[in-house]
Amino acid sequence: MQGVDPAWLPDEAFRPIGTRRTLIRGSGPLVDTVHAEVAEACARFGGRVERDAAAGPYDLVLELTGAESGSGGEAFTFERGAGRTTVAACGGPGLLYGLFHVVRLREAAFQGSYGPEEHRPASALRMLDHWDNVAVHPVMGQVERGYAGGSLFWTDGRARGELLGRVGAYGRLLAACGINAVAVNNVNVHETEAHLLTDRIGEVAAIADALRPYGIRVHLSVTFAAPMVLGGLSTADPLDEGVRGWWAETTSRVYEVIPDFGGYVVKADSEGQPGPFAYGRSHADGANMLAAALDPHGGTVHWRAFVYNHRQDWRDRTTDRARAAYDHFVPLDGQFFDNAVLQVKHGPMDFQVREPVSPLIGAMPRTRLAVEVQATQEYTGQQRHVCWLGPMWSEVLRFRPEAGAAVGELARGGLVAVSNVGDDPFWTGHPLAQANLYTFGRLAWQPDANPYRFLDEWIRLTFTPERTEEGARLEAGVSAVLAGSWKTYEKYTAPLGVGWMVQPGHHYGPSVDGYEYSPWGTYHFADRDGIGVDRSVATGTGYAGQYAPAWAKVFESPETCPDELLLFFHHVSYDHVLRSGKTVIQHIYDTHFEGVEEVEKAREGWASLAGLVDPARHARVTERFEEQLRSAREWRDQINSYFLRKSGVADAHGRRIY
Repeated sequence: MQGVDPAWLPDEAFRPIGTRRTLIRGSGPLVDTVHAEVAEACARFGGRVERDAAAGPYDLVLELTGAESGSGGEAFTFERGAGRTTVAACGGPGLLYGLFHVVRLREAAFQGSYGPEEHRPASALRMLDHWDNVAVHPVMGQVERGYAGGSLFWTDGRARGELLGRVGAYGRLLAACGINAVAVNNVNVHETEAHLLTDRIGEVAAIADALRPYGIRVHLSVTFAAPMVLGGLSTADPLDEGVRGWWAETTSRVYEVIPDFGGYVVKADSEGQPGPFAYGRSHADGANMLAAALDPHGGTVHWRAFVYNHRQDWRDRTTDRARAAYDHFVPLDGQFFDNAVLQVKHGPMDFQVREPVSPLIGAMPRTRLAVEVQATQEYTGQQRHVCWLGPMWSEVLRFRPEAGAAVGELARGGLVAVSNVGDDPFWTGHPLAQANLYTFGRLAWQPDANPYRFLDEWIRLTFTPERTEEGARLEAGVSAVLAGSWKTYEKYTAPLGVGWMVQPGHHYGPSVDGYEYSPWGTYHFADRDGIGVDRSVATGTGYAGQYAPAWAKVFESPETCPDELLLFFHHVSYDHVLRSGKTVIQHIYDTHFEGVEEVEKAREGWASLAGLVDPARHARVTERFEEQLRSAREWRDQINSYFLRKSGVADAHGRRIY
């Protein structure tokens, strides 16, 4: 679309296909999408595409080997031999993903010999949750924790209507990296958004129509209190027959309008949202009521495990927010219906730059879990800072809670990311934040893959560098800016896994004690002697004991706990010596100086790419780098000054600390 950055699907990425002769075999809506993509590329670059023809020869064959099967049939095989490249799939989604696989390979797809290789997603559900509000909320705005402008779906209190063409383009981007589901509204469901379930379901259907050609199923966040808010009932008790009947009837009407509707997302009994606790019922009772309503239609309820007491007494060190999800849900293992998925944040707190993997993952073998990450950078620079999160997500997905399966395998209910996309011309506000969206989709398809491979893919697709010396410099330059950016961000913000230290409310910029005396349960407990939260079993909150024995033993002692998580699990003195040989206080000083220096170097690296990058894109990133450097310096100076004054220990290198 004019004026909108094409992200990782610029026209040039389709040149290798568009210059060749292609045969497409099969029928169905997604096969039609494949044909339209190839036909457009051929019209642009001079190639030819045919449908179900017998005569050859063909350079590329894309064939459906069975009847198209809706959202199933996502696997495909890829083969190159005898001068022909072949993609075969038993379903339309697989053929679409196979096409984008060829696009990713570019000219390499038509050279040499391959396979056959089978490509199959590790997870059946790869989903984005949009925290978008239909009506602009007085506190949360248009998009809660959104850093890329307004909503892609909603404007002026209604669905975008004539602008839904951009929603279709969004579906194309998502399919190209393997995402197959989208929740279109905020998990904090306000009164306006509640009506999307009933009298405004037609607007959701319009969004579903725009996304369907690319195999994207729509999900809806709903309020647990909907029978009262919308149905006029006096209760929302999940065991009340009238309530259960209301949900069954309402859900049937949803499927009449959107036959391939994915299901519901629910935030209940969390941060003020209504839930089953009001009726003395469990989370399993609430989730199963909705699962029963969805089951006849093939739908799923995603019940979020982000449940904790947000009215804690900061004086009481026995209360620990990190324990909450495990304490609430592990006793319910085995009680959830098969189409009820417990959606668990990857860490026990709230998307900090460094957290341990949630102990809930691996502790509920009889429950389908979905693992949730946050692509929108709420605590990692809010898309004003470069912070590619692929390495962090990869560490989470490869983590093995105990001997056996990794997190990526245990997420039988799918992988979910909080979306980082808005109506900004660059989709994600910061053009380089597109790399997070792309990497999530690719890791959701293959959780055990090397994330740096996906970074390289994104760079080559987005910037389409020529095979020249300048092209190689462009690739290397963009990679250098992104590859280490997560650890750079970690260096100049909160140290050694302690987290937070952000401005309350909006969460941007440093405020070391911003949440220290608040009811939110987000403390660092720094005093004149040391810093960190004692979560050991022996002397602390006992959180470390929620892990399987091998990990519980590792986390229990400061001597065995990984340094990067030390302050999450332990309160230690400033002179505690890390494995690096540095003391905690010197580590704090050094990393904060290093982080700023690394941002300065990345800014210079980006500046050197002027002339190799689209001017508008280069200018936007340059502007964001100025803010990142300003903010990084602010973080450095506030954190270092705070701990110099708190500890009284000078920097060993005599640098300026205020």
